[in-house]
Amino acid sequence: MPFKNGKSKKVISQNIEELMHSYHQTGTIGTSTPESNEKAQKQAIAIAFNRAQKKKK
Repeated sequence: MPFKNGKSKKVISQNIEELMHSYHQTGTIGTSTPESNEKAQKQAIAIAFNRAQKKKK
């Protein structure tokens, strides 16, 4: 699951889409297994924003 580099809204949105697609295919996000689609979406958002923050340091 390759993440795109950058901190713009478009890049973050694409990373969230990639994470959610992965969740629907495998049922996991990384090593965790969220109970519902809502929890998976919240986790995907947190991961995408965290990745964007790490890239700017």
